[in-house]
Amino acid sequence: MQMEKDLTFLIEFLGCKVNSYEVECIANELENEGYSLFNEAIHSEPTLILINTCAVTHTSVIKDRKMIRHYKNKYPNSLLIVMGCYASFDADYISSTLGADIVIGTQNRNKLLELINDYKTTKKPLIIKNNNEWKYEEIELDHFLFNTRAYVKIQDGCNNFCSYCLIPFVRGRSRSRKKEDILYEISRLISHGYKEVVLTGIDMSSYGFDLYDDFNFSDLLEYILENNKDLYRLRISSIEESNIDEKFLKLLGKYKNIANHLHIPLQSGSKKIVERMNRKYNLNEFKEKIKKIRQIRPDIAISTDIIVGFPGETEEDFLETYNNAKEINFSKIHVFPFSPRKGTLAEKMKDQVDGNIKKERVNRLIELSTKLEKDYENKFIGQKMDFLFESGENNIYKGHSSNFLEISIDSKENINGKIIDFIYKN
Repeated sequence: MQMEKDLTFLIEFLGCKVNSYEVECIANELENEGYSLFNEAIHSEPTLILINTCAVTHTSVIKDRKMIRHYKNKYPNSLLIVMGCYASFDADYISSTLGADIVIGTQNRNKLLELINDYKTTKKPLIIKNNNEWKYEEIELDHFLFNTRAYVKIQDGCNNFCSYCLIPFVRGRSRSRKKEDILYEISRLISHGYKEVVLTGIDMSSYGFDLYDDFNFSDLLEYILENNKDLYRLRISSIEESNIDEKFLKLLGKYKNIANHLHIPLQSGSKKIVERMNRKYNLNEFKEKIKKIRQIRPDIAISTDIIVGFPGETEEDFLETYNNAKEINFSKIHVFPFSPRKGTLAEKMKDQVDGNIKKERVNRLIELSTKLEKDYENKFIGQKMDFLFESGENNIYKGHSSNFLEISIDSKENINGKIIDFIYKN
């Protein structure tokens, strides 16, 4: 075990941008307590390892377990902390079988330092399970160790209860972060040199409903943009169709520093399957919103998520999804085979789709996505665009434009975090 004077930490996460933001917050807290980032070339093993888990699919859970086992075996003397969505429903197994020293689910992250000190005193495994007192947990953050973009979490939890989703059970009910705390964090990050802020949350469409009588996601966007005139770019990680109200459309036209890319989850393009999923939108209204967005931003990139092989999905249902996705002309489709999650309504539904059929449909939709993505990229070849660069390996830097096109360049100069104009070539 390392000496107390040489405290180091190793952090890993799986899953969404919210998970990424949360580990960055904890990294900030650990640094403030005298810990430094573990460097294998300098240190024999980290003082502590923290893994933030995901449970959105069965595959995610397999990856969680593999990662926990890997680090437990590689660094058996390190204090192993596991938190997040998977830890919310399988805490006992993670502690007793996988050997985690502290398991804390999706609550009490702001008490982590206290829990670490408790463990150092008792040397007994700690399991802190979620309770029903769902409140937004504020954790200080002023810089990022792992991201060039500044992720800012505005909300946690979800009230939607889509029939396939575990999130309301493992993340709890929707709760919003105070607008003043969001603004303060964004302003501080801008002052520290961050060019792009990415708003993220579990269900940002519900922002404000639990805190304010008349202040929603679009109001928050305006509040941020009006009070941060020097913000170069504001990106929205994901937005539900219900978020896209008239005010949002006006803001999209008024503020050019809103990134020219929106990720709008569809999940299914079949009316029947949408209803079985308990998704709260109308397909015709969904299409109409996309048309309105493109009237304001003709070249905007619009990506989506689609689940394939949901229970009861026939070939006709799949083709309805396929054709609607093609008609909407997404710039990219993130395709997921349906994964039954224990405790959800969809797990108990009849007419589960055969795995081979799911795989074949996934491949067809990926082929469509590849074509749509290529068609979108080709429209910009030869155009000068500004790219925000991130560090890579061996002096290779990756850059993303406002509409999330990517280029890679070789540079001896450190251009991480810089915005540079380039002629786009895919």
